[in-house]
Amino acid sequence: MPFTPALGPSARRLFSAALLGAAVLLNTAHAQSSKIARDLQPVLTAATTPKINWARDVNGQRYVKVLIVSSSSSPELTELRQAVMAAGGSIYYRYSSVLALAAMLPANKVASIAARSDVQSISPNRLMTRTASVLETITGTAAARTTGTRDFNGIQGVTGRGIGIAVLDSGIAWQHASFQGDGSGESRVRESMSFTAAGDAVRAGVTDWKAGIDVSGVLYPGSPTMQTYLGKIQNARNATPDRYGHGSHVAAVAAGRGTYQAVDSTGIAPNANLFDIRVLDDNGYGQLSDVLAGLDWVIYHAKFKNIRVVNLSLGADSTESWQTDPLARAVRSAVAQGLVVVVAGGNYGRNAAGKENFGTISSPGHEPSVITVGSLNSKGTLSRSDDVINNFSSRGPTRGSRVNAQGVREFDNLLKPDLVAPGNRIVAALGEDTLAAGGAWNKLANSYKSALTVINGADQSQDRALMQLSGTSVAAPVVAGAVALLLEANHGLTPPMVKAILQYTAQPLPGASLVQQGAGALNIEGAVQLAKAIRNDMTQRLGSSTAFVPGESLLWWSGATLPEPKSVINGLTVPWGRLVFAGGNRVLSGEALFRQWQGWYDPKVLWVGASVLQLTTRWWPNTNDTFPMAVTSATAGNRVLATPGVVSLVELAGVSSWKGGTGAFMPTTRLSSWVGSGLVLSRGIVLSSGLVMSEGLVMSEGLVMSEGLVMSEGLVMSEGLVMSEGLVVSEAGTTNPVNTNEKLVAGEP
Repeated sequence: MPFTPALGPSARRLFSAALLGAAVLLNTAHAQSSKIARDLQPVLTAATTPKINWARDVNGQRYVKVLIVSSSSSPELTELRQAVMAAGGSIYYRYSSVLALAAMLPANKVASIAARSDVQSISPNRLMTRTASVLETITGTAAARTTGTRDFNGIQGVTGRGIGIAVLDSGIAWQHASFQGDGSGESRVRESMSFTAAGDAVRAGVTDWKAGIDVSGVLYPGSPTMQTYLGKIQNARNATPDRYGHGSHVAAVAAGRGTYQAVDSTGIAPNANLFDIRVLDDNGYGQLSDVLAGLDWVIYHAKFKNIRVVNLSLGADSTESWQTDPLARAVRSAVAQGLVVVVAGGNYGRNAAGKENFGTISSPGHEPSVITVGSLNSKGTLSRSDDVINNFSSRGPTRGSRVNAQGVREFDNLLKPDLVAPGNRIVAALGEDTLAAGGAWNKLANSYKSALTVINGADQSQDRALMQLSGTSVAAPVVAGAVALLLEANHGLTPPMVKAILQYTAQPLPGASLVQQGAGALNIEGAVQLAKAIRNDMTQRLGSSTAFVPGESLLWWSGATLPEPKSVINGLTVPWGRLVFAGGNRVLSGEALFRQWQGWYDPKVLWVGASVLQLTTRWWPNTNDTFPMAVTSATAGNRVLATPGVVSLVELAGVSSWKGGTGAFMPTTRLSSWVGSGLVLSRGIVLSSGLVMSEGLVMSEGLVMSEGLVMSEGLVMSEGLVMSEGLVVSEAGTTNPVNTNEKLVAGEP
């Protein structure tokens, strides 16, 4: 959760001129440009090469670093690689999480590569940045720990034991007391890998910004080049783990153990294992290619290391649809492998004028298969009755877009966020710079001491210090920790089932709509109850001859019951909202969702609107189906997605109108109160090839909403620091981070 510097007048003029050039490109080469991301187009035609991390002039010629996503069915991408080399480019990496190449191309060759039939989209190698006990009490975690054995710190019940959480961020200060294990003092940070500049020349061991290089063909499991590469990304324990400080805080929120001092900062899953996947540098910046490489590593090793959860408290200002965005496709592949991916929704809920900004979910939060998290403000109390949505928390619907075959731009308009969690002034670990004398505080803590480190009663000594942060980047690991608890309670849950359980048991907050809070506020007590009530052999049977079929019972025996849809947290009765988002823009309910297997519970089935994709894993040869090589997708045939007995609420929600408070803008509490009046499906929902059916919530004609990140063609204007709600910094930007000037702005009342 960093800040992004506002563009100066010269940069704005430059990009205004570039946009005019982009218009010419669109008119003269529609077929090619429809595949080229909108934030890449102006850079290709600008009079002067912009000062951004992914464009440079070399010997008088403009080059751009891009991600080329392929529509080929061949994981090797042999012909595409040959074309890139023939165009005078270089290839630094070929990914497994998405059929894509990290490449450098002459700017004047991008259109010709885009015109190829085996290219789906070309995106810039965008800058990625961080999206920046009481926590146990307000989330219902403490209520879920009332039974079970106690660990050596006295923590009882579900604690995430044995579940691996991969944190893709700025690193984890493994030596901090918050990450100690059971009594031995050994860190629960099991492995540390650094992928900063992973999809770039520096990690490939070749000269940067030089044409004619292709190392992708020799990067495969067991190859000498791969072994050299892995040696370079291993982040040794004696290296500086997190000089910026964001990743340590995020990891501690998810899985910190804070009982070592009086200010108890215990996170949600204090016995979970952590995997430090560093993709952001000492200033909190990284590249899209770094995150993709980090996801590759997680997907490779997930089965061996029992990594079940991925946390991404970072974002990019992508203008692309989830269908073509490389990061969206990569996290989709992770979900297809059985990983639950939790993503920060973004901190763009208010624009520069202080007005509410709809359509501001960042990438990869706009991907339908992930759990996208917004932020709530608990007002510093243990009671949930006064909780509200943070003004900075990004609103839906998603506004990524693509140009269809008829040349018409289509916006995704999917329901996001999925739910909200505490993300205001959350106290967790302050990691130190271990290379500095005496263990100096990290950059965030040093830069904003008065805002972040003044915590009454806290022991701020080395490897014990605490800091507080706010933002959706802090709310996301709250949910990631909750997922670890659910998977400990029921290891058979699939990623779509985990999301459905979290949404169904969430508590709708008064006055907030579906696109402000999703299904409501996280309720861990209720989610654990519901997870325990369901059988646990779903994952085991997926892909086998005994795979579940739609309608098959999810209960162990006939007559078994589900928990009553309410929880008691801190003496307050919390009703479950009983709303589940499915198909990208539909709202479902009813006990049938958890009594029977639903077709979309298979993580390799992606249902969005009137389309269904079947995802298939291709494995590296001679690895005994051990290392995924690529995940491909194809339109699925006839299948039952939702079974009879499921309740549809789309018909009650109506067409989306901001003024009327209907559809996507309907208060979540109102729709939840109508669950008993919804349409009970008698024949279920079946999508067959060629069938066009209701798209669910559709934006009404004449509705004017902010396109958020799209408004500036991929360039995000900084929100600065919102101090009244804690430190909140915006999460993405394509400007060069060098010579930035931080600026405080007024926060919320």
